[in-house]
Amino acid sequence: MPIKYKLVEKGQPGVIGGGEKKWYASIVNDGEMTVDDLVKSIEKFSALSEADIKGVIIALENVIQDALASSKIVRLEKLGTLYPSLSSEGVVNAEQFTAATHIKGTKVNYRPGKRISDAMKNAGYSRKK
Repeated sequence: MPIKYKLVEKGQPGVIGGGEKKWYASIVNDGEMTVDDLVKSIEKFSALSEADIKGVIIALENVIQDALASSKIVRLEKLGTLYPSLSSEGVVNAEQFTAATHIKGTKVNYRPGKRISDAMKNAGYSRKK
């Protein structure tokens, strides 16, 4: 299935009045898949029950949360890699640094596996008006 997009006109960031405006592609989301939807799709390819599949997904979520909160990289083989990162303010010398004051936030990064990257590259595009 192709990736759906539309064109959006945008100005130059940081330029008063927008500067020169150009048209850029912007993805058009075509709904969403919930855990229940995923479970139903997985059931078609598996001998596991709905409850078993949902239990595994919930357990996977819990294990990933614990691993990321422990600064671990989570490698999910062909699915991809999740890893924690943080942003902080700089200080002149290391003795001045405190986590409570200088660390501004944490987030989770995702790097897709090769099969997912290839699927995105080969998906094609479909313009929506």
